[in-house]
Amino acid sequence: MFLKKKKIISFLVSGRGSNFKAVAEKIKNGYIHAETGIVISSSPDALAIKKSEELGIRSIILDHVNFKSKEEHESEIIKSLENCKTDLIVAAGYMRILSPSFINRFRNRIINIHPSLLPSFAGKNAQQQALDYGVKITGCTTHFIDEGTDTGPIIMQAPVKIDEDDDINTLSTKILKEEHRILIESVKLFCEDRLLLINNIVLIKK
Repeated sequence: MFLKKKKIISFLVSGRGSNFKAVAEKIKNGYIHAETGIVISSSPDALAIKKSEELGIRSIILDHVNFKSKEEHESEIIKSLENCKTDLIVAAGYMRILSPSFINRFRNRIINIHPSLLPSFAGKNAQQQALDYGVKITGCTTHFIDEGTDTGPIIMQAPVKIDEDDDINTLSTKILKEEHRILIESVKLFCEDRLLLINNIVLIKK
């Protein structure tokens, strides 16, 4: 069976790097037909940096406070991504809002994971939003990033039942398990050229 050239996957991170690690491990063991590029952190304290070192993946810290402007900061990010010929960017807990110019440069090549069934509970604290609203089912969503807040084309979703005794911690833990699963699958589908975008709707090719 002929395998296409491996795509290069890079990551934008800000925190503990749980989703980053889940995807990176599947690249390392060959489940995802790809190669890792670079891990770029917006925070010097991000645990994701340590995880990247443990996995032998090159990483760099680009803290926005060290740059004069957002444009200058993103310019350095772009340079690092393009130097390793990045095909796909995975925003794994990245807490900085990307500018329209950055998004346009990598249009439909930035995948984000969000802890709700979008378009419900977009933005921050999605798990708490779901608890406060009293919904019985929430979940998570992978999508391509666009200029809006969690409004980009949806790739995959997974439902998570909210039990009466759930709190923010137990619910977040249940959602995170599904986040790992669908983010891995979404990246795998991208690398297999099985994601087809038509009129802002993502179709999965057989």
